[in-house]
Amino acid sequence: MGILSGNPKEEPLHYGEVFDLWSSLLAGNAKIAGYQTALNHAGDDDLKKLLIEAIENCQQEKKQVEELLKENGIGLPPASPEPPEACLEDIPVGARILDPAIAAGLSTDIAAGLVLCSQVIGKSIREDVAMMYAQFHAQKVALGGKVLRLNKEKGWLIPPPLHLNKHGDC
Repeated sequence: MGILSGNPKEEPLHYGEVFDLWSSLLAGNAKIAGYQTALNHAGDDDLKKLLIEAIENCQQEKKQVEELLKENGIGLPPASPEPPEACLEDIPVGARILDPAIAAGLSTDIAAGLVLCSQVIGKSIREDVAMMYAQFHAQKVALGGKVLRLNKEKGWLIPPPLHLNKHGDC
């Protein structure tokens, strides 16, 4: 039996897996702080619920990745301190991040996260790492669908040019 057979948790991580785990944890830490700040700016209750879901997903991912890094003796990246809660009315109008911009940023983050998860899955040789990121991917797909629906319902979605000429008629 070779070094890469048997229990995946007993197999060494390769450098790509270490980098991906560490850098996704660093990015996740930043996203948690960013979404907590966005909660201070959000006025729409449905958007707030999705931001809370995004924070909870990031915190769950953070816990799993931190555990794996610690088990493998890898130092953790720094995390931003939790931003203080603020009252929306206390934020000057010109300094507020508007709900459509928050929702657009969340959509962009989810899309980038889907790509990241797919890349990690494709690079992984440890099944536990690949399966963990497959789980993260599935959570992002579900949240992305909710954010898309919200953007459509609220009229916040800015679509790219639409192809309306389906039959080649001039």
